Amino acid sequence: MNKETIAIHHGYERDTQGTTAVPIYQTTAYVFASAKQASDRFTLQALGNIYTRLTNPTTAVLEARLAALEGGASALATSSGQAAIFYAISNLIEAGDNVIISDKIYGGSVTLFKHTLKKFGLEARVFNLDESSSIEALIDDKTKAIFYESLSNPQIAVADIDAISAIAKKHGIISICDNTVATPYLVNPIAHGADIVVHSCSKYISGQGLALGGAIIDRDGLLDFFKGNPRYPHFFTPDESYQGLVYTDLPFPPFNLRIRLSLLRDIGATPSPFNSWSLIQSLETLSLRIEKHSSNALKIAKFLESHPKVSNLNYPALESNKYNGLSKKYFKDGLCSGLLSFEVADKESAWKILDNTKIFSIVVNIGDSKSIITHPSSTTHQQIPLAEQVKIGISQGLIRLSIGLENADDLIEDLKQALNS
Repeated sequence: MNKETIAIHHGYERDTQGTTAVPIYQTTAYVFASAKQASDRFTLQALGNIYTRLTNPTTAVLEARLAALEGGASALATSSGQAAIFYAISNLIEAGDNVIISDKIYGGSVTLFKHTLKKFGLEARVFNLDESSSIEALIDDKTKAIFYESLSNPQIAVADIDAISAIAKKHGIISICDNTVATPYLVNPIAHGADIVVHSCSKYISGQGLALGGAIIDRDGLLDFFKGNPRYPHFFTPDESYQGLVYTDLPFPPFNLRIRLSLLRDIGATPSPFNSWSLIQSLETLSLRIEKHSSNALKIAKFLESHPKVSNLNYPALESNKYNGLSKKYFKDGLCSGLLSFEVADKESAWKILDNTKIFSIVVNIGDSKSIITHPSSTTHQQIPLAEQVKIGISQGLIRLSIGLENADDLIEDLKQALNS
């Protein structure tokens, strides 16, 4: 099936009531038919629901659709995108390990890697996304993951997924691609060699800023990858917290299985059934929305490209953009989402533009049906020292736009009057 059909139908068989819409199974726990059935489910002798912290029928439909849309073996939903990244990394590491991260990632991801996980004994090593070959010099026997974004926020840089995946495979290291901005409609990183894909479903997948959520999708074939891999012994040796369970001995995708049985069990950053249901509804219109976001953004980017107050415009669909070749290689029909950024003279000029827009809202989200304007340096990336911000392409004059579904001409008029105010 094509993606538009998958997003509407995959993973749901009508229940006994014959409902066409996926029901909300708003429950914390489930009744077992017998004591033996309860025991069998806990020992994995039988599959079935135990507790919504681990599985839920509504969430299961969302997971099935996301896995199918990304071309993955399985998916696991989380309470937020940050939870998804935390789980994906925590599933691989122990104190003393390191991960290699792109220099062009979301500010919240930077603080997670460089500050929060540092306190757990993890070292974050940074590579230049524009020079994938720089990764190899950072790898040692304690390297457990390479993390990057397919389309970065807010630099709007395009990753060379094939090149990064090749390096990861050469060294037997898991590669994790955050595909939040591009979405599974525009690119499938797994098809280009990525091992794991993560999403903040709160962004384009939600589409209206109504529900928090995250997801982790793993590729097929990781069972063989983990067996005997010296970097990840906890996948092929007994888990003492689960009565000696060996994840690679089971006929299930081991990456998400271990998160579900260990990390979800112990940490519990699980989506509510209602949020999963909300994301299922939004997923049905993702393809239509991404096309509209992208066409609007391209029209606005062409306007901004010729404006005298605008410099360093970042939108890969523009022929003049340095990532245009990669965007044509990886993204569907040259579409590049609704996210773009540009620079003006300084912070004061940027703030003045933000304050003078009438349709755009000053919000630190992206992917909404409503257009959003943000000053990353003082908000989403303010915890990063100014000198470091400059190194990763975030100047004091940088403005990020998340182009919504309004009429593009109205948005251009709004930006025109704000730029000229």
